[in-house]
Amino acid sequence: MSEERLHAERTIPAPADAVFAVLADPGRHAAIDGTGWVERSLQEEQLREPGQLFRVRMFHPEHPDGNYDIVNEVLDLDAPHVISWRPGYVGSDGELEFGGWVWRYDLEQLGPDRTRVVLSYDWSAVGPGPRGYLDFPPFPQDHLPRSLEHLAGLVADAAG
Repeated sequence: MSEERLHAERTIPAPADAVFAVLADPGRHAAIDGTGWVERSLQEEQLREPGQLFRVRMFHPEHPDGNYDIVNEVLDLDAPHVISWRPGYVGSDGELEFGGWVWRYDLEQLGPDRTRVVLSYDWSAVGPGPRGYLDFPPFPQDHLPRSLEHLAGLVADAAG
């Protein structure tokens, strides 16, 4: 772990295309999430390109509203190798704003049915505003490995 980045990795017994298909489906993100904060996707469109936006309903007991929506912007998408996004929100002026943290999955095909997945959370671009009211990382250390465990289970279920 660097000072402002966490990562975890896991080898999943599936081809990279199968793993990537689960990650590119926002409807699966609540099941992947290791914190339980992601409640559901607010759209069904698959992630296909950088710049694409996708909305997710969240819940956090310490959030002033409890339930809230975030708007994620896809930063990197190179199937089946990498997918990343940055969470944001619609500000009081109606403009989309981003907090400065990024979620990223890097996939490496190790064989016909094995993929190494590295999940990283980077908060190095977070400005002083969010740092004033949020601690980073805002979740326990086991969140990333638990998310990868959930991802592996979803990929296995999809393979049937």
